[in-house]
Parts: sequence; structure tokens; C-alpha cells
Amino acid sequence: MEKENIAVGLDIGTTKIVAMIGKKNEYGKLEILGVGKSKSLGVKRGVVDNITQTIQSIQLAVKDAEANSGYKIKDVVVGIAGQHIRSIQHSDYISRSNAEEVIGDKDIDLLINQVHKLAMLPGEEIIHVLPQEFKIDGQSEIKEPIGMCGGRLESSFHVVVGQASSIRNIGRCIQSSGIELSGLTLEPLASADAVLSQEEKEAGVAVIDIGGGTTDLAIFKDGIIRHTAVIPFGGNVITDDIKEGCSIIEKQAELLKVKFGSAWPGENKDNEIVSIPGLRGREPKEISLKNLSKIIHARVVEIIEQVFAEIKAYGHEDPRRKLIAGIVLTGGGAQLKHIKQLVEYITGMDTRIGYPNEHLAGDSDEEISSPLYATAVGLVMNSIENNSQSAIKVTFSAPEKVNVYRAPVEPVQEVDEVPEIEMEAEKEVEIELPKQPESTETKIRKSFFDKYVDKIKEFLDNAE
Repeated sequence: MEKENIAVGLDIGTTKIVAMIGKKNEYGKLEILGVGKSKSLGVKRGVVDNITQTIQSIQLAVKDAEANSGYKIKDVVVGIAGQHIRSIQHSDYISRSNAEEVIGDKDIDLLINQVHKLAMLPGEEIIHVLPQEFKIDGQSEIKEPIGMCGGRLESSFHVVVGQASSIRNIGRCIQSSGIELSGLTLEPLASADAVLSQEEKEAGVAVIDIGGGTTDLAIFKDGIIRHTAVIPFGGNVITDDIKEGCSIIEKQAELLKVKFGSAWPGENKDNEIVSIPGLRGREPKEISLKNLSKIIHARVVEIIEQVFAEIKAYGHEDPRRKLIAGIVLTGGGAQLKHIKQLVEYITGMDTRIGYPNEHLAGDSDEEISSPLYATAVGLVMNSIENNSQSAIKVTFSAPEKVNVYRAPVEPVQEVDEVPEIEMEAEKEVEIELPKQPESTETKIRKSFFDKYVDKIKEFLDNAE
């Protein structure tokens, strides 16, 4: 009666770590209860390279979120990225002894377990097994095989693979921060959940999440994930170029990029100049905005061309694989001026900036609707999906008791018990609605993550 379905997402990025607490409101939208942010120390290009600093950064973000929300975080769904991530396409099948028998969960599990046995490179592990289409006795393009009959069940899978050590290091950092790991999600998939509509996924769309250390890509067509990639360049490389090109310190370079940077040099006049304070009594430095834009333009073009190469590798030029909805840009790098126009110019595809506000409650803070928080919002959404399995258990902090003691003092009008009744009603409605577990894709994702997270926990326990 006292418990609510509270979801927590933790985005461990190269520039920032975000802990976000949220729940679904009565309209099915995401209500953000608290956000905690800290500077990410110890993470480079999406990979932990200093465990002690990463733990401190996670603890700061978690404490910040707890202070803002009044909730105590017990476990989190974490996003993973990094240059060690790669994806492969794989097809597998099973032969059923009785073709007249209806296909059930056991058959799907059997097929999935075969995919797990795929031989990986040394030190690699399967992170995601995402079903695409099923085939039963030669009949193709079946999205939901459960309930059908057939002797041969076949499926194509999108398999995401990563370095086991990198994933375990993340698990170790979270455990050492005093919280539990309840789920793992590939960051481009989390960002896509936050900024895309189902129509876009059906029509065909590429999500480009430009972060600090990496640029993540996820391609959808016919509502199914078709391709993922992680490019080991992001906003930090642009900042480094500005630092070198203008001979200034990193802090000033980042500020210049955010305040005056543009990906399109033609937009700046030759006489536009910014003056930067000199170090320790030195003369101020004058920087031409046109030169600044040229530096940014060169690096952004390089990043976009690499992403476009991945889109071509998926087969975008094939009419049947055409991405009708074009490109959606998100992440902190999507806030760079004129980047939308540059992406359209390079790729020739329709482009828009992806904001996570479509899934957020109407009264959400404007800052949370920024592309910066797309991954964190997607992770909270992912965490909410798992709530039917009680993956996220967040206890209330003491304020409830204080309300109980104060109740006699306050006027009788106090609304202490009403929310409890409303919550109960909300919960009943939510229990009646879990349509997602019926989807084969959701079942596969969840059963796999349960096994995988258990595997990481077992590893961490043994390490102790």
C-alpha cells in the first residue's frame, strides 16, 4: 500500500553522470521526481579507466538525486556504451519434435539459449539479444510466433557484444557506491526510447546520440532495431581541437563551443571576435568566431561522415531499407548551432533534434527536456518496464512519519490519506495494463537481462 513503482536510471557518461528518479503518472507519462548530476571523472570514451573516481562521481550524482526527490535509491538500470561495443546479425533455428503443438515460451527460450552459445572473441560477452523477425516452416516476417504451430522455428537476431571486463567494472563501481545493479541497457537504445515515436521506428529512422566521449547510432525499420554502432568520438574531441587551435585552456574551449560555437562557418562574419581573459595577468586573447566555427565544422564533418558510413553499411540506399523518417540528433552535441543543417547537407536526409519531452509529464522542468538528458530519461523508461518484475525497489525516507505526527496539529483538511487511496487505484490500473510482457521481444529482453545481471552479481560476489 505504501510502495510506489519508482524507477531509477543511471547514465554513466564521459562528461557527466546523471541519476534520475521517476514514475509513471496517471496519464502514463513519465514524472521526474529528482535528478542528480555530477562531473564524470574516471570515464573515457564511455569506458571506466579509474574506478575510485567513478565511484565518487556516482555517489555524488546519487546523493544529489536523493536530496532533490526525498527518495532513497536502492538499485538502478545503467546505460552502457564505449568503443568496445559492436553488433552482429545472426540467424538461428530449432526443429520441434511435434509440429502440431503450439509454439510457446519454452521454444523461444531454447532458440535464445542457442544464440548465447555463439563463439565470441576472447574477453567478449553478449550484452543484448534483440529478435528481429521469426520464420515458421518457411513463412517469413512473423513478429509474434507464440500461439502458432510449426516444426521449424527460425529467427534473425541483432546481437550486441561488449568487453566483459568493461561491463564488470561498471558493475563493480555501482556496487561499491552502495547501490545494486538491476539492469543494463545499451545507451543508443535508451536514447531512442526517449526521443522516437513508434511511427518513426516503423517508417525507418537513425538516432545519432552525440555524447562527450562517443557518438552512438541506432537504426530502426518496421518497428525493429536493425543496426547499432558506437563511434569513439564525441563533443570532447571538438573541445580538444578548439583548445589546440586557439591555444587556450580546456575550460575556456568548452565555454566557447557552447556559447559561440557553430557547425556552419558561413554563418559568422569575419569581424565577429570574442575576447578571452588571459592567464595570470597576461593580455586577453582575441578569437575570431569564423575560425572557431571552421575548427568545429572540420571535426563535426568527420564524426557525421563516420556515422553516415555506418548508415550506408546497414543498407540505407536499398529502397526496401530506406529510412523514411531520416535522422534524429540527440545528446549534448545536438545542441551545437547549425548542426542539423550540416547533417542534412552531408547525408541528404531529413533531420530533427530529438527532445525527450514527448514521454515526460507536462509540468516537467525545462532542463530535463534537453537532449542532454535523453539517455537518462530512456533508462528510467526502461526501468519502469521492469517494474512489473519489481526490479527497482526504492524505499521512502522518513518524511512520511513526520506527516503522521503532525496530522493532529494540522487542520482536519490535511490530505494525508487521500494520496494513498489514489495510489492504490493507480496501482490496480497499472497491474491490469501490462501488455508488454506479452510481446516476445520484451520477454526475451527481460529474461536475458535477469540472467545477465545475475551473472554480473555472481562475478562481483566471487571477486569479494
